[in-house]
Order: sequence, then C-alpha cells, then structure tokens
Amino acid sequence: MRDAAINLRALPEQRDLIDKAANLLGKNRSDFMLEAACERALSVVLDQVHFSLDADKFQQFTDLLDAPPQPNTGLERLVALKPVWNKA
Repeated sequence: MRDAAINLRALPEQRDLIDKAANLLGKNRSDFMLEAACERALSVVLDQVHFSLDADKFQQFTDLLDAPPQPNTGLERLVALKPVWNKA
C-alpha cells in the first residue's frame, strides 16, 4: 500500500504528454510517473562512479579485477553467431 504523497506542478502541455504516454501503455498518470521517476532514480544511483572501500575490501576488489575471466559458454555461443545482417 502506497502512503507517501509526492506532489508536482506541471505545465498543461507536460501533463498532456504524460497522460498520452501513460494511456499508450495502459497506465494511469500516477503509475506512469512513479515508474519513470524510479527508473531514472535507479539509473542515477547506479551511474555513480565514486565509492569507498576499506583496505581489505579494496584488495578483494582488485583481486577480482586482476583474476582471469571465468569461462562463459553462453557468451562464447553469442560471439560465434553471425549477425543477421551478414546472413544474406
């Protein structure tokens, strides 16, 4: 159950655009806006490049980066496929 209110002021043109997009997806304005805002918020959070680690965690991190990659048969199959634009 949602119980935290988020209020926004928008221009009529912005509201109309949001309503049109929401309708195209079969959603109401609130659900559409909340989903879009959460997607953008998650993107911003995941795009952060600065993070801090203590010495032990940093060593673990660098060990993982320096380790040889593990075999990945799925990736190997994907890379071996001919692109559809080369199948003529």
